[in-house]
Amino acid sequence: MQTTFIVHVEDQPGVLTRVTSLIRRRGFNIESLTVGHTDRTGVSRMTIVMDSDERAVPRIEANLYKLVNVISVENISPKPAVVRDLAMIKVAATEASRGPIMQLVDVFRARVVDVSPESLIIEITGTEDKIDGLVEMLRPYGVLEMARTGLVAMARGTASAAAYSEQPQNTDVEFDSGVSFSV
Repeated sequence: MQTTFIVHVEDQPGVLTRVTSLIRRRGFNIESLTVGHTDRTGVSRMTIVMDSDERAVPRIEANLYKLVNVISVENISPKPAVVRDLAMIKVAATEASRGPIMQLVDVFRARVVDVSPESLIIEITGTEDKIDGLVEMLRPYGVLEMARTGLVAMARGTASAAAYSEQPQNTDVEFDSGVSFSV
């Protein structure tokens, strides 16, 4: 079963290592991990996608909450959610192949972000299936390089990330510099 956690953490060195180590120690493989800033100074948001059995999900969630720098944890797997991935694909493009490649780009609602005499870089955002479909259609032209961000997910509606949203809007996160960590 694929499980998606949204984890808000203090933006501190070592937090990512502690979170991933916790999951690794329990024998689970992270399929996708994205981390970025939020609307609040000092808070980062992790989207973690992993395969796990139903019995393990509550244990993983509880153990994540035990980590010092974790602010909130939400399992959005059972909820309606918007899930997206971003990919940049460099494809070989001759003068003759540019037209058909550009048609594929339009069909997949992607866009060309760089053009050189021998290649194009295409940017696409969407579901994993949509990106995989474009990559398969581009393979005959020669995929030279590809970079993917991993999944970013957000639960639909306003009831998401309750513990995180209960904090006052204009409050910065305070950090205790005297705290030591061991993994």
